[in-house]
Amino acid sequence: MEYTCKDFKVGKCEGEKIVDGETLPLVLQPSDLNKKDMETLLQSLENNKEWFEKMLIKNSAVLIRGFNVENAVEFNDIVETFGWEDIRYVGPAPRTHIHKRIWTANEGPLSEFIYYHHEMVLIKEYPKKLMLFCEIPPQEGGETPFVPSFRVAERMLEEFPEAVEEMEKKGLRYTFTALSSDNTGSMRGRGWQDAFATSDRALAEERAKALGMDMEWLPNGGVKTILCPHRPTQVFEGRKGRRMWFNTIVGMHGKELSSATMADGSEIPEHVVKRCGEIIEEESIQFKWQKGDVLFLDNLATLHGRRPSSAPRRVLVATCK
Repeated sequence: MEYTCKDFKVGKCEGEKIVDGETLPLVLQPSDLNKKDMETLLQSLENNKEWFEKMLIKNSAVLIRGFNVENAVEFNDIVETFGWEDIRYVGPAPRTHIHKRIWTANEGPLSEFIYYHHEMVLIKEYPKKLMLFCEIPPQEGGETPFVPSFRVAERMLEEFPEAVEEMEKKGLRYTFTALSSDNTGSMRGRGWQDAFATSDRALAEERAKALGMDMEWLPNGGVKTILCPHRPTQVFEGRKGRRMWFNTIVGMHGKELSSATMADGSEIPEHVVKRCGEIIEEESIQFKWQKGDVLFLDNLATLHGRRPSSAPRRVLVATCK
């Protein structure tokens, strides 16, 4: 399907890449610079919902830039235009609810790098679409890099075919320790009571089981969640039959609060994990946030992260099925 759409003009941004013939991200700007108000944007999206969704799947990332998007309320209006079903975030990132579908992104220290991941990749039901809105751009750093997952899978299969196929055959086992209470001083500091929206252990266990997790309560009041088996790659409909690197091996392997091993408990070779991290970084794409930017990511096709930055920086998030 062509880029052509009378309501948007295709633009460019610093850092974009051509990957397998597609521009990532696809930048959509006002077709008429005198009409960049919210009413025009919402009407343009309403008129082109099917086209826009096809562009998102085709290019994996779409950046709306140059419209006067000011705040969480307007960002929520953009998200709701499409009629996509909301999905509640489940994960370690400390977040605050702002308005309707809109939350803050990870509130951990801006000085820390948030490693590349597919949103909620480890639970049974994960979002297909991730939307990010830049309310306050950082003066320095703070990019949201993203990575076409099929390129990581391709390169890992080229360099480590036997290791990848062993992971496919055995499956993967992840563990993560949730704290007894929230700690906003950590990018993984969400406590289990906040994560499972209850202080009742039995109800938390019930909700964890529904998400595909086992739980092990710890003497300090925290809880270890165990997730397995998971495959390292997935093939999703409508995405050219590509194998996506749909896992979080590098982000969880050998960390203070987490681990990633084969499902039978055997270790993933350290050199494989290290090289995988290098490949992900080599394939990464990043642009400088501008105020009012709205980035749509195909969560089935892209990993994303966050570069360290100076304050202030405020990026809001929404996730949809």
